[in-house]
Amino acid sequence: MIEDRFALLRLVEALVFAASEPVSERAIAERLPDGADVKGLMEELRQLYANRGVTLVAVEGSWAFRTAPDLAQRLRIERTVPRRLSRAAVETIAIIAYHQPVTRAEIEEIRGVALSRGTLDSLLEAGWIQPKGRRRTPGRPATWRTTPAFLDHFGLDNLDDLPGVEELKAAGLLDARPALSALGQSAAAAVRHPEDAGDDEDEDDVDVDVDVEGSGEAGGEPVVEEPGPTRETDDDPEGVGSEAGEPEAGPEEQAAAAIDAP
Repeated sequence: MIEDRFALLRLVEALVFAASEPVSERAIAERLPDGADVKGLMEELRQLYANRGVTLVAVEGSWAFRTAPDLAQRLRIERTVPRRLSRAAVETIAIIAYHQPVTRAEIEEIRGVALSRGTLDSLLEAGWIQPKGRRRTPGRPATWRTTPAFLDHFGLDNLDDLPGVEELKAAGLLDARPALSALGQSAAAAVRHPEDAGDDEDEDDVDVDVDVEGSGEAGGEPVVEEPGPTRETDDDPEGVGSEAGEPEAGPEEQAAAAIDAP
């Protein structure tokens, strides 16, 4: 009789150990002989594992092996998982760095694409941007700036150490074709001498649109396109498109709301 009970305990132990989820007493009873004391066997097995590294616990009428609670802290494993920023996030942080303080609408206008919700959220979670205040324009939009963590990550002492246009061209990050260079020089000259660009030009606001694809007619003026964001959204797996509804407030909304907090 003792040997039979020991065999039943071994069988119950194997059933619970091999299961991928808690095993109900009914499922255990189906594997045991008729009339077996399932509750008594499970209680006896729980006492056998009471002071071990693995314990037998009841989970809503089912049974499962679990790590002893007092050992959980020692079994914790912490590892750093690198996360690569999306292309939209990289472009956004570059715009903020060179144009700060800047609003969401201004970022969209520069990029020409509507900014998805998750883009600014990912930069906020990384600690690279923070709200600076609100622009004194209709709607009072929040403005964004970079943080000391951004400078520390890229090894910069201050924003003056950001690479200039020539350095970016040398690194292959800007198109250095002669035609575009000439247009860029003419644009820079218009900014330096706005009085030469026409009487209607504003000295502090000169916009130059360049047909970078070379679609203008040969020998004529380059095609000028109207600036402004399109209805297209970023292909950002961390964000949600602008037409996907109104999800819960994310880090961007929380940070913007913190500006108005007393």
